[in-house]
Amino acid sequence: MKILVLNCGSSSVKYKLLDMMTNEVLGAGGVEKIGMKGSFLKHVRRDGKKVVLKGEILEHQLAVEYILGILTSEKHGAIKSLEEINAVGHRVVHGGEKFNSSVLITEEVIHKIVECIDIAPLHNPPNLAGIYAINELLPAVPQVAVFDTAFHQTMPEHAYMYGIPYSLYKKYGIRRYGFHGTSHRYVSKRACEFLGLDYTKTKMITAHIGNGASITAIENGKSVDTSMGFTPIEGLMMGTRSGDVDLGVVTFLMEKEMIGSASVSTLFNKHSGVLGVSGISSDMRDIENAIAEGNERAKLALDMYEYRIKKYVGSYAAALGGVDVIVFTGGVGENQTPTREYVCTGLGFMGVKIDNELNAKSRGVEVLLSTPESTVKVVVIPTDEEFMIASDTLEIIEKL
Repeated sequence: MKILVLNCGSSSVKYKLLDMMTNEVLGAGGVEKIGMKGSFLKHVRRDGKKVVLKGEILEHQLAVEYILGILTSEKHGAIKSLEEINAVGHRVVHGGEKFNSSVLITEEVIHKIVECIDIAPLHNPPNLAGIYAINELLPAVPQVAVFDTAFHQTMPEHAYMYGIPYSLYKKYGIRRYGFHGTSHRYVSKRACEFLGLDYTKTKMITAHIGNGASITAIENGKSVDTSMGFTPIEGLMMGTRSGDVDLGVVTFLMEKEMIGSASVSTLFNKHSGVLGVSGISSDMRDIENAIAEGNERAKLALDMYEYRIKKYVGSYAAALGGVDVIVFTGGVGENQTPTREYVCTGLGFMGVKIDNELNAKSRGVEVLLSTPESTVKVVVIPTDEEFMIASDTLEIIEKL
């Protein structure tokens, strides 16, 4: 059973072809700079060799054509014909309150995803573009939508509501939705498998931290709170997103800088966070290098980034009434050992204790970092959203 996973962004399409019978990645990669000069496809073959193809890739359907072409190419491909693709799973960012699980894509489902564009204008249109492309290129192949927001639909009302007039929630659907749900679901389940715990009887905090970052409180397999909100800007400070900020700052800047909603959205989404504070980069590797050279603003940016993580973990431990497992994942969570040490050291009052020597040499691998005397288990679980999407897709199409 071969399943193609597509993750379509505004100017990119990431993909992975998986054989679900052997759990083997047959090919993976992405098309970058769609609709811009210098667009290209980077493909990682089954044997690990990397291939780059340059071309004028103007829109998403053409990008998907490139992907299907290289997957079936004699020189670099993994399959002999497109007929070997049994299904396509799509990452769809926003399902609003309409979807609490992954679904087979039908015309009705597409219509509901379109209805969510108002609350996800940057994300849902390119996700739909990938669905439309497969409709054109592989019309007989079933497609499944896996929503970033679905996992968080189990949050209680008191956790997802904002303190605004209730009429605005009813009118516009303004509430906390949360994102990175596929990642939080995967790593929380995998952590329990790794530790031999019952997923339905475990209190967990999962920290997906990278350029984009969110933290989720999970009780007995269900998301009960998460740091991202109506949009992915809320919560932790991120690579280019501000995270939590006083709404008065927004209106103040709009007045003082004489900017409109589009400009202020760009400011807080693309020019803030680690990049905005440091003035250097949103990449933590660049920040670490700058700190080593004595850059104080880079140090401030990292201090702020790490402090927010520790603060959210502590607050979610309180919300859960205790925690059994803390999971680190994402680019920073899996690889930035000083950040993990900082966060865990700050949680010593909760009984969290990690092996600092083991932590310092553990990057990008599944590992138990907590010591035997720690009352909370701390693990690193590399995320695999594509596998989760493919698994959901397989489960749904097997029922057809």
